[in-house]
Amino acid sequence: MSESIVKGPAGYFPSIENKYGRPVSEWLEIIRDSPLVKHMELVSWLKAEYGMGHGHANALVAHCLAGGK
Repeated sequence: MSESIVKGPAGYFPSIENKYGRPVSEWLEIIRDSPLVKHMELVSWLKAEYGMGHGHANALVAHCLAGGK
């Protein structure tokens, strides 16, 4: 029996949902609704505004800016 392993930013999603209490779809909507557009601006904003760790914020922003849904 082979288990599929999620790679890339999506690999962080279960721990993001568990730690911060919101589904990834909601985080992506929050990012899209932000007036910020640059990757590191968004990462810094998630860290400051929501207390998110760098890896989690980076994964969400990377996925969102890559067109993830």
